[in-house]
Amino acid sequence: MAESMKGLKRTHRCAELSAANVGEKVTIMGWVQKNRNKGGLVFVDVRDRSGIIQVVFEEGKSEAALIEKAAKLRAEYVVAIVGTVAKRSGAVNDHLATGEIEVLPEELRILSESETPPFHIEENSKTKEEVRLKYRYLDLRRPDLQRNLMMRSKVATLTRQFLAEEGFLEIETPVLIKSTPEGARDYLVPSRIQQGQFYALPQSPQLFKQLLMCSGYDRYFQIAKCFRDEDLRADRQPEFTQIDMELSFVDVDDVIEVNERLLAKLFKEVLGVEVSLPIQRMTWQEAMDRFGSDKPDIRFGMELTNVTDVVKDCEFVVFKNAIENGGTVRGINAKGQGGMARKKIDKLVDFAKDYGAKGLAYIAIHEDGTVKSSFAKFMTEDEMKALIEAMGGENGDLLLFAADKNKVVWDTLGALRLELARQMELLDKNEYKFLWVTEFPLLEWSEEQNRFTAMHHPFTMPMEEDLQYIDSDPGRVRAKAYDIVLNGNEIGGGSVRIFDQEIQSKMFEVLGFTEEQAQEQFGFLLTAFKYGVPPHAGLAYGLDRLVMLMAKQDSIRDVIAFPKVKDASDLMTEAPGHVDEKQLEELGIAVVAKEEKKDDAE
Repeated sequence: MAESMKGLKRTHRCAELSAANVGEKVTIMGWVQKNRNKGGLVFVDVRDRSGIIQVVFEEGKSEAALIEKAAKLRAEYVVAIVGTVAKRSGAVNDHLATGEIEVLPEELRILSESETPPFHIEENSKTKEEVRLKYRYLDLRRPDLQRNLMMRSKVATLTRQFLAEEGFLEIETPVLIKSTPEGARDYLVPSRIQQGQFYALPQSPQLFKQLLMCSGYDRYFQIAKCFRDEDLRADRQPEFTQIDMELSFVDVDDVIEVNERLLAKLFKEVLGVEVSLPIQRMTWQEAMDRFGSDKPDIRFGMELTNVTDVVKDCEFVVFKNAIENGGTVRGINAKGQGGMARKKIDKLVDFAKDYGAKGLAYIAIHEDGTVKSSFAKFMTEDEMKALIEAMGGENGDLLLFAADKNKVVWDTLGALRLELARQMELLDKNEYKFLWVTEFPLLEWSEEQNRFTAMHHPFTMPMEEDLQYIDSDPGRVRAKAYDIVLNGNEIGGGSVRIFDQEIQSKMFEVLGFTEEQAQEQFGFLLTAFKYGVPPHAGLAYGLDRLVMLMAKQDSIRDVIAFPKVKDASDLMTEAPGHVDEKQLEELGIAVVAKEEKKDDAE
């Protein structure tokens, strides 16, 4: 039966105790990690979020009834213990922060008993994630997850402090907003009062933070919950958290400067890592040409080489066709991989096909200088020599080539470069390489919609010198947009915003909006822009992704308290779920089952 805490007050968390507390009477409270009964000698490890302390119940030092009570303790019982801190009588445990001390108890209260948990509460649990997420409240007791969430809390607190000191105001924006079809798919919320109409949950506070600049608040920030109804992966969730900010009377350099100092502060105070400022910058075009990615991992080399001019006259039909169709031929040099087995190379070819490539061409240069290639018979000796030389090929190297439209080549080799880096163990989680990617294309062509779409959003300012091409060659126009990249992950992105009504109208026109459509979707913003709007710019970080990288985790689920799984469901609460018919009636909603397609043979 559970006992009361009455009369007790915790004096310390478990791992707050140290040799400096020897001789002190203390009260600790927490969960039993394990209980080792040696007969007349019972060792109990007590755990809370700070760590573990050993409590020793021993004949001659503790009452017999106390030892008997301690012997009955089981894992995850919640206990309160009053006792004296002493130097360890046994060997010091170097793996514990409290490894040189123990507590000699004089009182034990069992505050709550526990059934046997479905898995052991321990670091780096090997239990299947599905089981751990079903019992997430138990999973969250694990010290590694607790450290991650404490780190997340520290990052949020330091961010608030820093931005407040820099003159930013923390202002909350609405969660029930109007749906705007541009961008990812919205989560919709039906209105009971205005039946047949819907709110959307915000994908970001974008429009509201721009309105705050119109309203003269000068510098705004918010740690904001955002929602996107999109397919999930390791670094995506249907609901996520942004560190969101907007600044007035600024340009690109101003936004970058304040954010570099924010990142330097976070990494110094949370991890003890010095971020060298200023952070390297690279244009989008350079990033794509060198790394095949707009979020390049620059912890290692293996850069792309454009060999189109080198092979333009060869007879290899794959290269010829790509060049004739306006594409390019590019390659990467996997140093030291020339002896890779054919089966492994074939797997890389299959990997490349997942990114739209029809295949991969390769040249394997063995250590003895012999060359094996999938296309050597279509090349002259001089052409092959020139190609190897252009790639910086040496004995022991593996040269891999993709030939197609630029986008396919970039996507393929960008992904292949990372896959090879994983295989070659070139990725060091203890290394933090930041990069600003700038001058993104303003627009990208959507084959699906047969029109240009905004690469970021419709309110991004074009670079002034490119405005002359907005009608004649929209794809050529660069944006005043910038992403901050860390170890091949985009952790934040932003842009200078359009504040000129003429440019905004032209942007909507290029995106295929009629005046009526623009007014219907964004009328409140366009009207606000008639009343004096300052030049402004902003940026938003994905807090979950940033903390994931700081904590050296592979999934954002490990830095979110209650995450969803790949199908956007919550295994613990079993959300989403069915709702009562009465609720649906109040909302004027009927759920209609999809009809199964009948087999043609029937």
